[in-house]
Amino acid sequence: MSTAVQAAPPGAAVDALPYVRSIAPYQAGKPIEELAREHGLQPERIVKLASNENPLGMPQSARAAIEAALAELGRYPDSNGFELKAALSRRLGVPADWITLGNGSNDILEGAAAVTLAPGRSCVYAQHSFAVYPLATLARGARPIVVAARDFGHDLEAMLAAIDADTRLVFVANPNNPTGTFVGADEMAGFLDRVPRRVLVVLDEAYNEYLAPELRHPSIDWVRRLPNLLVSRSFSKAFGLAGLRIGYGVAQPELTDLLNRVRQPFNCNSLAQAAAVAALADEAFVARSVEVNRRGMAQLTAAFDSMRLRYLPSFGNFVLVQVGDGAAVYQGLLRRGVIVRPVANYGLPQWLRVTVGLPEENDRFIAALREVLPDAGA
Repeated sequence: MSTAVQAAPPGAAVDALPYVRSIAPYQAGKPIEELAREHGLQPERIVKLASNENPLGMPQSARAAIEAALAELGRYPDSNGFELKAALSRRLGVPADWITLGNGSNDILEGAAAVTLAPGRSCVYAQHSFAVYPLATLARGARPIVVAARDFGHDLEAMLAAIDADTRLVFVANPNNPTGTFVGADEMAGFLDRVPRRVLVVLDEAYNEYLAPELRHPSIDWVRRLPNLLVSRSFSKAFGLAGLRIGYGVAQPELTDLLNRVRQPFNCNSLAQAAAVAALADEAFVARSVEVNRRGMAQLTAAFDSMRLRYLPSFGNFVLVQVGDGAAVYQGLLRRGVIVRPVANYGLPQWLRVTVGLPEENDRFIAALREVLPDAGA
């Protein structure tokens, strides 16, 4: 057997897998500090409404928990996340071994792909859905099956029909990012019941807490009867812990065991775990976050109505608005110290995604948008 090492392609630093080279890197929202450097602006004068962060920041309860946990940072975190899993187990009414912790809910999505995808397999997801779905699919050399959106949201019937013999994973975001669309419980339950059991379905509920109580799915009940369902949730949004990167997945123990085989050891740091335990119990903060979001959404959409701008009704903490030349409007807003999210990479070049901020942040954005779009009305 030859042991000769194959040379890398000319000009290549390493002989990387071709499907890795085909991946377009994830585009995060522009950081405040970067915009300040680029345009000579004062960071404290910049409004960032680009990354669906909680405008209230981190709850004081989580801050206190972090301060208490600082003394133990010389030790590795609890790799099993006992305290956080116990708290989630009590909240959700499932055994702790049904819960997987992740470095953000993104880590749960990647874990699902690692368990199910490889060259020769495929993954189904919707057009205009979260950018991590194609990233996770292509990183495993799997074939993406992108199903055309229906009214900017998931066409579940078409997604069911798109499942092929080699399909092993389906991603469904509900509410969907970046469009904010939502699929009701009856339609979702009917879809899940008809997906072949060999196919893992990830129901991505990162924005679940922003839904009115009557709209929230009984998704944990669905997990109890569907061994191929994984529900993914996040502490980054309503709980205000985006910078700590903490999320979780709920599935039956056979699937949870597989996810634990592929996740990184110590994937959730000590501060994130302590903060998440505190935030989970802080119902007053979450309720305040939801109310601030409700009022801010009304503030933004009323302004869009007055400017005769089309927008999509949203069930998350953001709203998608059609502005014409999205790239030009985005740059105009940046020059005025306002960061939103262009979504041309989602196939929506005429739209911008705007995170709901505090009232004064929303006002800054609205005023800047009126300047950039003088024909939109005053």
